[in-house]
Amino acid sequence: MTATAAGTAATFAADYNSANQFNPVQTGVNSLDIAPDARGASMGDLGAATDPDCNSQFWNPSKYAFAYSSAGVSLSYTPWLRKLVNDIFLANVAGYWKIGHGDNQAISASLRYFSLGEVTTSGAEGAAIQTLNPYEMSVDLGYSRKLSEKFSMGVAFRYIYSALGFSESYAGDQNVGASAFAADIAGYYTCFPMVGRSECQWSWGWNLNNIGSKVNYDGGANPAFLPAQLRIGTSFTFPLADYHLLSLNLDASKILVPTMPRENDYDVDTPEGMEQFLDAKEDWENMSSITGIFKSFSDAPGGAKEELQEIRWSVGAEYSYNDQFFFRAGYFYEHPNKGNRQYLGVGAGFALKVARLDASYMVATAASSPLDQTLRFSLTFDMDGIKDLFGRRR
Repeated sequence: MTATAAGTAATFAADYNSANQFNPVQTGVNSLDIAPDARGASMGDLGAATDPDCNSQFWNPSKYAFAYSSAGVSLSYTPWLRKLVNDIFLANVAGYWKIGHGDNQAISASLRYFSLGEVTTSGAEGAAIQTLNPYEMSVDLGYSRKLSEKFSMGVAFRYIYSALGFSESYAGDQNVGASAFAADIAGYYTCFPMVGRSECQWSWGWNLNNIGSKVNYDGGANPAFLPAQLRIGTSFTFPLADYHLLSLNLDASKILVPTMPRENDYDVDTPEGMEQFLDAKEDWENMSSITGIFKSFSDAPGGAKEELQEIRWSVGAEYSYNDQFFFRAGYFYEHPNKGNRQYLGVGAGFALKVARLDASYMVATAASSPLDQTLRFSLTFDMDGIKDLFGRRR
């Protein structure tokens, strides 16, 4: 189930396994790595340094300290793998509230729910045993604060629950859900340099997220690393004309999880080689998540070349007119040996003072990708706009 949630990298495994090259990083609760909002997805899954919005909790929670409105909330919905099934989806609610005096700090929260649809299990003779509704969810709370006029930092604390197994009503083998805890730490820097006669905006951001415990499936028999990740990005916004802005953005990210040992990296036809493989696998299973973060920079069988393959790239642009109409496009690239997710994102948005509606569409460039034609929708409410609306009515 979790391999499906990650983006079905296994779809491309056959071709690369034959060349002994396909070796993606394996984690649990892979739905945590799916972009929840239409804005970030339409620019190729990026958002470390873009202007803050309600969904910054996923990309970089420290950006909330620079949010323009005092509060906001966003609802997002993504039908997932719609080319294969019609009942898998990701729903996300995120929001923030500026607190204190001086407009320099904020609290934020989000709730993610990833449904893997309906699954019917069968017995030895093919008879249906029971119907399952596996899902993964997380809830988090964040705090961000400006440390200067140009720089802010933020943290977020997250509870994660993954229920992929049998229900308690089934009298056979039980497979209860697994829980985990994680935290994020992030930073955001923004300035307004003059280029010619135009005032521009240049921002940098980083987010070290999902740093925490392992998730233990089957009562601890199958521990898995959370998809801990380092994301670094930059954004440059400049005016094209009055009311016309163009933003160019770049993100680079790396999963901070050690590569699982494979049999074909060892001479398993010999007792010594098999023993080495079993020892390496046991070490991987017993490795702590913190140790795994440091190990992830130097453990790839292919050395530095393969480590560089684990870096994923996102590049995107956003055009806005009068902060009311938005058009976006971007590209996401993951190396073929590490998952082969490659796709274009396009999207648009329309904003009023009270609310904004965004939509995105994914076009896969890798052959036979089930991620092709993925849609996302986000509806955002600005609490300052709602307050002004009701104030005028009074």
